[in-house]
Amino acid sequence: MAELQQLRVQEAVDSMVKSLERENIRKMQGVMFRCSASCCEDNAASMQQVHQCIERCHAPLAQAQALVTNELEKFQDRLARCSMHCSDKAKDSIDAGNKEFQVKQQLESCVAKCVDDHMQLIPSMTKKMKESLSSIAK
Repeated sequence: MAELQQLRVQEAVDSMVKSLERENIRKMQGVMFRCSASCCEDNAASMQQVHQCIERCHAPLAQAQALVTNELEKFQDRLARCSMHCSDKAKDSIDAGNKEFQVKQQLESCVAKCVDDHMQLIPSMTKKMKESLSSIAK
């Protein structure tokens, strides 16, 4: 993928992740740490009970982090498949005898379209993740 196109996607995804972290994940971390601290204050609990309590406190945050990671991986895979399709089309075009300069332009145009199409998916992906994170946090 062209460097400029890659940078556009990276900046948009970074911005989305920062927003999710600031508005959702950070609150969940606070809840998890306060919950874990309360587990440790139970002097009557055994070491195993405290450990299990802390694990229960951590479960929603772990679920949230897994959700974000999974969504980002799916997004990245879709974008990679689109880029691979562009590369395949370019190779076919070269094999068909088209000029390298023309093929390079077609490739860059195809990749730019992939990026544009996937950039448009980011707002709905963000909304979906925020809704999922909110339901986990309850």
